Amino acid sequence: MSEVLSTPFTHKHIALGAKMAPFAGYNMPISYTGINDEHAAVRNGVGVFDVSHMGEFVLKGADALDLIQRVTSNDASVLEDGKAQYSCLPNATGGIVDDLLVYCVEKNKVYMLVVNASNIEKDWNWIVQHNTKGVEMHNISPKTALLAVQGPKAAQILQTLTSMDVMNIPYYSFLKGKLLDIDNVLISATGYTGAGGVEIYFEDINDNANKIWDALFEAGSPFGIKPIGLGARDTLRLEMGFCLYGNDIDDTTSPLEAGLGWITKFNKEFTNSTALAEQKANGVSKKLIGFEMIDRGIPRHYYIIKDAAGNEIGSVTSGTQAPSLNKGIGLGYVQSAYAKLDTDIYIDIRNTLVKAKVVKFPFK
Repeated sequence: MSEVLSTPFTHKHIALGAKMAPFAGYNMPISYTGINDEHAAVRNGVGVFDVSHMGEFVLKGADALDLIQRVTSNDASVLEDGKAQYSCLPNATGGIVDDLLVYCVEKNKVYMLVVNASNIEKDWNWIVQHNTKGVEMHNISPKTALLAVQGPKAAQILQTLTSMDVMNIPYYSFLKGKLLDIDNVLISATGYTGAGGVEIYFEDINDNANKIWDALFEAGSPFGIKPIGLGARDTLRLEMGFCLYGNDIDDTTSPLEAGLGWITKFNKEFTNSTALAEQKANGVSKKLIGFEMIDRGIPRHYYIIKDAAGNEIGSVTSGTQAPSLNKGIGLGYVQSAYAKLDTDIYIDIRNTLVKAKVVKFPFK
């Protein structure tokens, strides 16, 4: 059995009394004061997530963009310096290797890819396999720390620690500069909570992690800043309808089935693009939907979705009792005929058909 890894902040989580559990090979905080309390803190104020388990790859050289264009579904050629983009790595059989962020550090020369923690090795090997032109690649994951400071008060707090204009970073953009006395800190506004905020990437050297954590919590104290675990991260992203790799998308789900046609651009060739273009032209047999419970019940991963007659039409991929909405919500794949908004569907909860309806994202 492989060793469970620590992030630069693991000692902080334990000292704060977090409920810890293994996640993607790391000892991670699931909750501190409770998922609902932490969820509300982010929606209404500010919370700090340790997401240092995520993976970061740097691609450099004249052919870096060419490689990214060949392995990702979105069109990275539109990115200028300081811009980021959501994308995915299609596999050769119609599914998704991973979803990721592409950061343009220096157009046509330097890019950073941010990938899911559980897929670091898999993604690295996949990209290396397609690196036929000798693009310089660096896996900087082990030495990169990452904090997501989320919520409507996040940028205001961070602004007190840097001269970078973090109050005015456009969505899916980033700045690079000095935070406290630490150089080469990248601050972006991509978000996975729908509550606003920023992400802080920095090299884990010279006690940087402790410096930034302590300064954040000192500056944020008047604003009620709280540490937030992965439990609330999941409920926050689910209320927005954001996909989670391994639940809502995986090696068997195509980006078109997952509603990710908007990041699948056919103005270029990429892995399996011909087959995906045919799928777009012909339509898909199943679609990822959002649904809210009409009758009382909480949908869970792998619950079966049925029609009124009790016929199986799909399955739940993510579900919860939404803390901000006080109702059951979920994502799931259904036969395309049942994917239209306001369609009644039924979740099989312990052999009882519990009524739900298809709704659009974000959940309201």
